[in-house]
Amino acid sequence: MKIELHLHDGVYQELQYLVHLQQTYGAPVPQKSVGSLLAYQAATAADGNRRHGAWERQILEMTGLLPESCVELSMYRAEFGALKEK
Repeated sequence: MKIELHLHDGVYQELQYLVHLQQTYGAPVPQKSVGSLLAYQAATAADGNRRHGAWERQILEMTGLLPESCVELSMYRAEFGALKEK
């Protein structure tokens, strides 16, 4: 799926710099562009949302992105998206 994202110029410049540093010095998961960096971060957030107890979940918790008192998020989901009723 493609989406359009608008970033503040300073945010984009900082992410470009991060990609440059990755390409110059290496990184465990180097990215080739700001777009690929953001796609990787989005996938990390999606994994954190469905995988209770995963390290990706900690990122969502630390940044205040998880809803409070949500029972659905206390369960591991193997598939992306809302829980499917049986």
